[in-house]
Amino acid sequence: MGFKCGIVGLPNVGKSSLFNALTESSNAEAANYPFATIEPNIGRVPVSDERLEKLSNITKSKNTIPAYLDVIDIAGLVKGASVGEGLGNKFLAHIREMDAIIHVVRCFENSDIVHTSPSINPIKDIEIIETELKLADIETLQNIENNLNKKSKGGDKEIISQLNIINALMEKFNDHHPLSFKDWSTSEMQMISDLNLITHKPMLYVCNVDEKSIATGNKLSDLVQEKNISENKHSVLVSAAIESQIIQFDNEKDKLELLKELQLKQTTLKKVVNVGYNILNLITFFSSTSKETRAWTIKKNTKANKAAGKIHSDFEKGFIKAEIMSYNDFMLFRGEAGCRETGRLRKEGKDYNVQDGDIINFLFNV
Repeated sequence: MGFKCGIVGLPNVGKSSLFNALTESSNAEAANYPFATIEPNIGRVPVSDERLEKLSNITKSKNTIPAYLDVIDIAGLVKGASVGEGLGNKFLAHIREMDAIIHVVRCFENSDIVHTSPSINPIKDIEIIETELKLADIETLQNIENNLNKKSKGGDKEIISQLNIINALMEKFNDHHPLSFKDWSTSEMQMISDLNLITHKPMLYVCNVDEKSIATGNKLSDLVQEKNISENKHSVLVSAAIESQIIQFDNEKDKLELLKELQLKQTTLKKVVNVGYNILNLITFFSSTSKETRAWTIKKNTKANKAAGKIHSDFEKGFIKAEIMSYNDFMLFRGEAGCRETGRLRKEGKDYNVQDGDIINFLFNV
């Protein structure tokens, strides 16, 4: 699995159209009225990586298995969602399960498509969503604080320490300060991570623009970009109108031809995956045998034994060593045998940080 993304935004901003573009389907209802999405739409799409097919060809693998992106189209949030307005807390709960959030922002004018506000203002729209996410986190922290207050009467130092962290987080939220983790210790950061706060999740803004603005953006998407630069966040330009045309083609060649005509270099899926991997600090390593060549997604700086556990828990428990080949060496010397003969296959222990593109054989004993 690659990673799990939840698509959020106000009603009628293009969330379901983006979902259909990412999954190359028409599974999500894209309708011109609020709350067309009631139950979350769920899709699983392969992550394109040209290295995978090349490795498989060299190894002559029977099966080639990519990493996957899980996409969940969550119902449109509105002002007051944190207290049950619209479809409310039910869908905020879905967001908590995500690795990252894709926030779709309307950056086009069209009087035929209903909007929740009289005018199109992407910054105001962003603030509505982010306020609701923050209020949901505050409620979570308040519930934890109440529980810890009861337990702290016994004087347990660990509980008191946890309570201090919760109070510090609450203070930041109430003072409208963004969460910054530079001043926290490793153990404190782990506790904060375990809270699974929505506002702690990486966020990618998708600016849904009209067809003529897809290459360079427009004044509305420029506002979002300025905000992103000031806050060190990321955004991509997407035109739901164009994407709805692309998914009508079954033939990959026809899709690429249309992209070329529109002067687009890549599909929405590739745009989102590329930025998504970046904001989540993800990399890919491979296993490649005659049986199968497979892509595995892990965090940067993952140790070899932990990467082994990604394949199977027994690999991690009984880890002995990892046989490592770089992608470039594997291609240059035409596979594992060539790497062994030329001394380009090296053996590493559990403390080795797996690198993007590594081809790995794990040796283990259970």
